[in-house]
Order: sequence, then C-alpha cells, then structure tokens
Amino acid sequence: MLAYIIRRLLLIIPTLFGIMVINFLIVQIAPGGPIEQMIARVQGTAVEATARIGGTGGGETGGPGAQQQAQGGDTGSRYRGAQGLDPEFIKQLEKEFGFDKPLHERFIHMMSNYLMFDFGKSYFRDRSVVDLVIEKMPVSISLGIWTTLIVYLVSIPLGIAKAVRDGQPFDVWTSGVVIVGYAIPSFLFAVLLIVVFAGGRYFDLFPLRGLVSDNWASLPWWRQILDYMWHMVLPVLSMVIGGFAGLTMLTKNSFLEEINKQYVVTARAKGLAERRVLYGHIFRNAMLIVIAGFPGAFIGILFTGALLIEVIFSLDGLGLLGFEAAINRDYPVMFGTLYFFTLLGLIMNLVGDVTYVAVDPRIDFEARRV
Repeated sequence: MLAYIIRRLLLIIPTLFGIMVINFLIVQIAPGGPIEQMIARVQGTAVEATARIGGTGGGETGGPGAQQQAQGGDTGSRYRGAQGLDPEFIKQLEKEFGFDKPLHERFIHMMSNYLMFDFGKSYFRDRSVVDLVIEKMPVSISLGIWTTLIVYLVSIPLGIAKAVRDGQPFDVWTSGVVIVGYAIPSFLFAVLLIVVFAGGRYFDLFPLRGLVSDNWASLPWWRQILDYMWHMVLPVLSMVIGGFAGLTMLTKNSFLEEINKQYVVTARAKGLAERRVLYGHIFRNAMLIVIAGFPGAFIGILFTGALLIEVIFSLDGLGLLGFEAAINRDYPVMFGTLYFFTLLGLIMNLVGDVTYVAVDPRIDFEARRV
C-alpha cells in the first residue's frame, strides 16, 4: 500500500501541472484581461480607477493614469479601449501586473511561487490571496460539512430501507420524493424558503442573510452555537434538497446487488437474524463504494454549486470570491485558488482509495498499476 501511495503522490505532480498549463493558456487568450479591466476603470470613473490602481502596490500609477488618460493617441495598442491613453501608461500597467514578460516566463514564475504556496496579492483588493481564502473559508466549510453530513445521514438509511422493501409502496413513493427533490434547482428552493420562512410573505422564523448575527461576538458560547445553527438552516436545506437522489439510489442498488449473493443465503440458512445479516454481512460490502466516496463528495459540495446560495443568503464564501475573480480577471485569486483546491482534490482522491482499503482490507492496490 505504501508503494501505491507514493506512486499516486508522484502522479499528482504532472496532473496538477497539466491542469495549470491548460487553464493558464485558456485564460490568457480570453478577452478582457486585468489590463483591459483597469483601462475600463480609468476611462469610466477616473477617481475609482486611481484608488484601485494605487491599492495594488503601484502607488505612482494612479497619478499618471488620471493625468495621462486624455493624452496621446495609442491607436496601435493590442488592448481594447486603449485608444486615447498614453502608451507609457499602458506600459506602466503591464509592468505592474507582470505582463511585460513573455507568457512562458510568467507561468514559470507563477508556478515557482505556488510551489512555496506563495499565491501573491489580489490585483483589485490589495490583500493576499491566502488572507482572502482564509476569510471566506468558514462560510464554504460550514455549507460543505453540514450539507455532506445531512445528505449521507439521510440517504444511507433511506437507501437501505428502500433495498429491503424493493418494489413495495414505500420504495415507490420515496423514489418519487427524491426524484422531485433532485429536479428542483437549489436556488429556486432557496427563494421559496425565504418567501415562506424568512419574512418574505408568510413566516418570519429564520434570518435572511449572513452566517451569524451582528451581535454574535457578545453572546455567550451556547447562544453563539444556536445563532450559528439558526443562520445555517435555510442555506443548508437549499443545498441538500437535490443531493439525496444520487446517493440514495446508489446505496439501494449496492445493497440489492449484495442481498442475493451466496454468502447472504448461507448466513440466512444458518439462522442468523435478518438485522445481523443486513448490517453484519451485507453492510461492509454494499457500503464500500458509498463510504469511500465521502472525501470526494465533501470536496465537491464544498467548492462547487454554492455560488447562487451564497448570493441569495448574502454569504460571502469561496463561491462568490471565485465568481468575482473570474469577472474581474483577478488572476492571482483565480490561479491561486485553482492550484490549491485542485491539489486538495487530487489528495482527496488518494484519501478515497485509502478509505476503500480501510473499509475492505481485501482490496489490494499493490496488484494494480496506477
């Protein structure tokens, strides 16, 4: 097993490198880069652009930008909207954002910094990428942990019950319920919850926004916990509504596949109680794929699909941070978070394989080639 883990860890290096290369090239050829964003700010609102440029570390850029935007006639610039701006101002922007270097040099410099987990500073927020991620992380972790736990705690017992009662009325109507839940978009369900339970029209039982109340820091510890849980109810319900179907049916099918195997028939023939047969013999084999997929499921829920929920409930998390970075072409935030979370996802895949062995020691990855 140790040799397999080492091979998988070594495989992470080219995989991560390939993902970064592809995304770096795609983003570079996409129109509307950070320099175009800054040019638009300068031409649209000179005061805001000055403050933004000065905040990124180029303290002298704001002055020349405001003074030179009406000078010159750079009709040959490769940047959209640069006409009418002094070419020296454009060169100053390129130097400030690092675009005065060739493409390959920028990539090598970026990756060498990322190897040391130095993700740089945001172009437009004047803060390090690490600080931004740490600040937004509690929201995403809260949504991810509670959504994953609730989905697993509901779907696994429900899937087992459906397998035991396969074809019976309970199986039929529960299948209809989970399929309807899967078909409902989470953001529409979130709006419905707000209208019904957050003072939209009917009941005012839950808060409309935020992770905690404004006076959370002054509350005693037990009330802080209750306040946090109170704020989490509606966002988590919005995210879990569509998460039951896949895991429930996977659990059911896994149990159905094992129920009719010979070892189960033998266990029943020995006179073992049905509950012991179900949980003592079938459970380990049937739940192998379900339990081993937990790390990957958590990462998937943690960093995907929460953008609209964060917007609707005013939760400033990683989903909203990534969306704003993509819109503003904030490359340090985009590539820094991509690198970190891709690395985390690859490691979680390895953890999933190790979990397979923990659940069923008969699995031997040493006999397989990576």
